[in-house]
Amino acid sequence: MQSIQCLSDSLTSRYLGRKVMLTVLLPPEYSQTEARLPLLLVHDGQDFPALTFSEILEESFREQRVKPLMVVGVHANKDRLSEYGTAHTPDYAGRGNKAALHAQFVLEELLPYLEEKYGATREAKDRVVAGFSLGGLMALDLAWNHSRIFSKVGVFSGALWWRKKAFDKDYLDSYRIMHQQIRQTESRPSLKFWFQTGTNDETDDRDGDGVIDSIDDTLDCIAELERKGYRWGKEVEYVEVAGGEHNPKTWGKVMPQFLIWAFGR
Repeated sequence: MQSIQCLSDSLTSRYLGRKVMLTVLLPPEYSQTEARLPLLLVHDGQDFPALTFSEILEESFREQRVKPLMVVGVHANKDRLSEYGTAHTPDYAGRGNKAALHAQFVLEELLPYLEEKYGATREAKDRVVAGFSLGGLMALDLAWNHSRIFSKVGVFSGALWWRKKAFDKDYLDSYRIMHQQIRQTESRPSLKFWFQTGTNDETDDRDGDGVIDSIDDTLDCIAELERKGYRWGKEVEYVEVAGGEHNPKTWGKVMPQFLIWAFGR
């Protein structure tokens, strides 16, 4: 079996005012197929080497666990804390103030570029967006607001603590921005969700219940989705990694499982 193709590319964005680096992973049969390929778009693509993403994808193809697809990693840079977040509002510290511009970059510049140059799918049912930590929050926000573009979203150790008020004695969990957005959205977007946490993602436990905040924030987000009618084990998948940490090693460990969930044969 031939190896996958791992390419470095870039796209200059007028919205972000910079050149965005891309890692593009193509299946072995890429040059022999004329059909448009399903697309996995991943935030924080600069972490692909630490994740051993190429090796994971190649093994998934070799074992025929997933159908042919292309994976595109979008690299973040020094402006990551500005460009990733929730598009409709920054957090209490002004972080994510360029998230709306990042969304425009993805929708109006990146996706058309991938369709034109690499033959990426134009169908939402074959488009999945994912990300790690703050990139996971950005992926969830993109999918939630653009379900006509994406059908599934993967959130690895998502920064779901993102909030509109600093944590102090007057803090309320209702200040969490993504939870509030889901709660206040009248419609029910046609989406499927993958959430992953690690029991050692962090040590903070703001409510003192013995459960770290990253797990609490993720489970509370899932609870908001359930109130919308999404079903655990149907539209929502949750994976908690015992001893899992907030790093590429843990995310790489569950990546094969995620790929099967998103693109399994």
